[in-house]
Amino acid sequence: RWSLPMAMSITHRGTGVALSMGVSLFGLAALLLPEQFPHYLALVKSLSLGPALIYSAKFALAFPLSYHTWNGIRHLV
Repeated sequence: RWSLPMAMSITHRGTGVALSMGVSLFGLAALLLPEQFPHYLALVKSLSLGPALIYSAKFALAFPLSYHTWNGIRHLV
């Protein structure tokens, strides 16, 4: 039977895996891509994405980090 602590533990592990994969892929991209970071940042800015998509992307990056951090603190306490 599913319980809240079990679901939180599974989500904690999932966010940990996702964060480690994201950092690894970002580091690998930094090593292998031919241009420097400002070039790719300008490329994303030139797409002129709407605010809804930008805020959704920011949330998709910030939520796993904050959830994993606060759930880890909760676990340690």
